[in-house]
Amino acid sequence: MSIKGLDVSEFQGEIDWEQVKAAGYQFAMLRAGYGSNTVDKQFRRNASECNRIGLPIGAYWFCYAFSAEKAVQEADGCISTVSEYRLDYPVCYDIEQASADYVEKQGVSFTPALARNVVTSFCNRAEAKGYFAMFYTNRNFLDTYLGTELTKRYAFWYARYASQFDGTDCGIWQYTSTGSIPGISGNVDLDTGYVDYPAVIKKAGLNHLSGSAPSPSPSPQYITYVIQPGDTLSGIAQRFGTTVSTLTQLNGISNPDKIYAGNTLRVPENGSTGGGARYYTIQPGDTLSGIALKFGTTVSALARLNGISDPDKIYAGNRIRIQ
Repeated sequence: MSIKGLDVSEFQGEIDWEQVKAAGYQFAMLRAGYGSNTVDKQFRRNASECNRIGLPIGAYWFCYAFSAEKAVQEADGCISTVSEYRLDYPVCYDIEQASADYVEKQGVSFTPALARNVVTSFCNRAEAKGYFAMFYTNRNFLDTYLGTELTKRYAFWYARYASQFDGTDCGIWQYTSTGSIPGISGNVDLDTGYVDYPAVIKKAGLNHLSGSAPSPSPSPQYITYVIQPGDTLSGIAQRFGTTVSTLTQLNGISNPDKIYAGNTLRVPENGSTGGGARYYTIQPGDTLSGIALKFGTTVSALARLNGISDPDKIYAGNRIRIQ
């Protein structure tokens, strides 16, 4: 199977999608945005036009995450952006050297373990939201940071510019960045698809499309947290409004006093297993909008719950109520 596709962002400007479809292109991957919540300036127009003319689309989000939590925030921003459109192709996380360079500039060492962690966190979050997850990278980044294990778990969109495919196991191959297509000014990325994703996604009941298979039961909502130097399990539990016993049960920890920096923990987003109020301890660099996005609420709701008169003034170390 060989399916003719392309991928675009705001850098291609306003696209005449009817010309693109008439030229024989069968799918498009659209950049939805990047970072915590920056939407691509052309995404909504591109998605609306493709939906209007019946050209199947997927969406991708560029990675600037320097922790698993940030990757979850980026996934939430992506899903919030794409949710009003029909997606017959996957929701994809784009991670490459520019991602690593950005993370290093934040003073964080970009390691293979961190790269795998953020991809896993984004893709798991997309799946928990009912979407078909994918990740994108190039050959060098795959070899340097990610390895091939993730390609066995998630759909893979592979970038390698060449005249012939090298046989790498992937669902989509991006083979050039200098393509020319009617309806688009300048260069454009071209792709070949090897999987009938519309059929796969519809059959699985994902992307909120109807299909022959029932929609999956809602997945438990977890944050994947990377343990930092100096962390204690009780401190992590307090920060996320849960309990030590919940964390030990979720992560198979036999001795709560023995946790190690660099390891990951599953932390329930719903706090402790019981109901009631939930709290969060503000961390350095947090914003109220970021906290709201992380916990699926709004800035105004947090402000009301906590008597905050100025949302721009919150302080690390303070504890706020989430619900």
